[in-house]
Amino acid sequence: MIRALTGYSTRNPWRVIALWAVLGLALTALAPTLLARVTQHQTGDFLPPGYDSAAALRIAEERFGVDPDATTVTVLVARADGRPLGAADQQRVEAEAAKLGERRVVMPREDDTPAFLLPDSSQTPRIAPAMTAPDRSFELLSVQLTGNPADQGVQDVYRTFRDAARTQFAEAGLRTGFTGGLADLVDSTDAHETAAKVGGILVTVLIVLLNVLVFRSVLAAVLPLLAVALIGGVAAGAVAGVALLTGRMLDPSTPGLINVVLLGIGIDYLLFLLFRFREQLRARPGQPAREAAAQVSGRVGTAITSAALTIVAAFATLGLATFGQFRSLGPAIAVAVLVMLLGSLTLMPALLAAAGRKMFWPSKTWRHEPPAGRAARFGDLVTRRPLAVLALSVALLAALAAGLVGIRMDYGRGGPEERTPAVATAAEISRALPAGVSDPTSVYLTATDGGTLDTARLDGLARALAGVDGIGQVAPTVLNQDHRAARIDLYPTADPQSRQARDLASGPVRDTVARHTPAGTVAHVGGTAAILADVSTAVDHDLTIVFPVAAALIGLILLLLLRSLLAPVVLMLSVGLGFAATLGAATLVFQHGLGRPGVSFTLPLVLFLFVVALGTDYNILITDRIREEMRRPGSARAAVARAVRHTAPAVATAGLVLAGSFATLATTPGSEQVAFAMALGIMLSALVLSLVVVPALAALLGRALWWPLRPRPQLRHPETVPARHPEPAVVGGGPGPS
Repeated sequence: MIRALTGYSTRNPWRVIALWAVLGLALTALAPTLLARVTQHQTGDFLPPGYDSAAALRIAEERFGVDPDATTVTVLVARADGRPLGAADQQRVEAEAAKLGERRVVMPREDDTPAFLLPDSSQTPRIAPAMTAPDRSFELLSVQLTGNPADQGVQDVYRTFRDAARTQFAEAGLRTGFTGGLADLVDSTDAHETAAKVGGILVTVLIVLLNVLVFRSVLAAVLPLLAVALIGGVAAGAVAGVALLTGRMLDPSTPGLINVVLLGIGIDYLLFLLFRFREQLRARPGQPAREAAAQVSGRVGTAITSAALTIVAAFATLGLATFGQFRSLGPAIAVAVLVMLLGSLTLMPALLAAAGRKMFWPSKTWRHEPPAGRAARFGDLVTRRPLAVLALSVALLAALAAGLVGIRMDYGRGGPEERTPAVATAAEISRALPAGVSDPTSVYLTATDGGTLDTARLDGLARALAGVDGIGQVAPTVLNQDHRAARIDLYPTADPQSRQARDLASGPVRDTVARHTPAGTVAHVGGTAAILADVSTAVDHDLTIVFPVAAALIGLILLLLLRSLLAPVVLMLSVGLGFAATLGAATLVFQHGLGRPGVSFTLPLVLFLFVVALGTDYNILITDRIREEMRRPGSARAAVARAVRHTAPAVATAGLVLAGSFATLATTPGSEQVAFAMALGIMLSALVLSLVVVPALAALLGRALWWPLRPRPQLRHPETVPARHPEPAVVGGGPGPS
């Protein structure tokens, strides 16, 4: 199957290139619109229905008409001179708010953007008075907008409304502030806009510069980027299509994570093909370029397929998760990686066949074997002193893993609080009102005895909740239209996304509700704090399931691929140590060093899957080459040295590219921990595990690594690129970055 795909692509290169170009350009244009339709911003919607906060969310929607697609912005209005609001001021605030509530906000649209690519999010906001500060320093307005906050159109509508409201109130002698989820997101996006653009440019420059240094070629530097861009567009469209067909919704962070993953692994796979293609041309200068492309693509395609399927299998285990954010992330990553695999087996072989030796123009270094270089000396060192380099590597990884002592999970924003206008407004509100006033914890009650509810029946529960330590204020009980459901809003003194608020909602509040709920009613606790408390429970449950299942699946794939009992154990132990070291380093930096509440709750699972799966990728490539070299005459250590010599430049370059890709996530608000841990994990996997630990173990174990099916030396393996010169006993010259 693999050779059939690569063979067809190298025989019909221009047909394959044209097909990918058409699909890539079309789906790249459609992907943002399609992804916006399958993106879900309410964290509570990802919880299984059995959780208490999920039940509260359903009651809010069904009994109180809460729009699940709505997002609320809190507007602070105060006198420009800082004096308390008088009766006339409040009348003026309400009059200006009424005018804004009658005005349709038109979504701004670029002249060159087709309407079908960016659906119209124009709307008339719903504005209502919320609360006045006890010292009358400000009044709060609740503004409801409809649409996904992650949608560019909704963000532009908010910006338009914000600017219009600021101008209108300023003309009336009033100042404004805006806070809430959408305001936070827009302010953070605007603050990071320049950094995101610079990060993207730097990664592109890094990839091009590395390829130029390694291949000294224009085409070899640019074509991989163009190929990955086309394949990435098709992958994004495929992910959105599968989500639409299956009805699964994606978290807003998923598309960005997919883009980074595809850029990294796509460049990795194409680099492996380029390195091997150049090696083939050096070894057989008279071989037709298309024949060389077909042979190399078929050989390397097998290892690439195994590596990609390892990632797919790892993320497929997320289908067992109960938390919907994980359960949707798994299939999305798996579909994207499968599309990238298809592109690596078709588009890149077609590009190699079409370009031929011109792929390395204007450099002519592909024509001759370079002298011994750093890769050769490094391979020599690893095979001459395997025990020493292994001990040093394990000591380094163990020292980093020691950071896991005292690790805690953080279910908040996942990063330091930025001084954006939205954060400043929230801080101003919290100085006069409880911190949770703009995001309350709500208790929902429904009648189960067939009767109706009244406020007197629920007064006992409201008084009990008011006495809970940590509740700053309890709002009056609100009944729905048929009086069969009620809502009691609680305003905690702690930030709704803080650990204190989560512990309050899941502990004292739920305990008080359980003790004081009137007979004939059932109660559920909802709101951000309660949702995050339930998310922590769901994540803890999922970690105990996904970790062992993913490890077992990856181990099974390695067993089938390597046809060995010992080699999979060696590889799994090495990537496991790499995972522990990476998570320990993240804990040392963010929790112990920077004083954060803990590491982001999604980090251990996502890091485990990425570092184990992608780390296994590099290990598969190095072990595949080690086994290939062990089939040649000579000692096992000489075979390992040759494998390191030929593979080190490709693995090191690929690791740097992938780490750089993950580092760009640091420009996304709240993703600093993921960016740091992913970049470090990839560097450890590529430079320490794949190029030191695995080769050192292979040098120590020799051909016993492949027990019980040990590769036997052959005079010439039919799929091995023959060396042009006899190999020394331990190592030959390394190609280096030429």
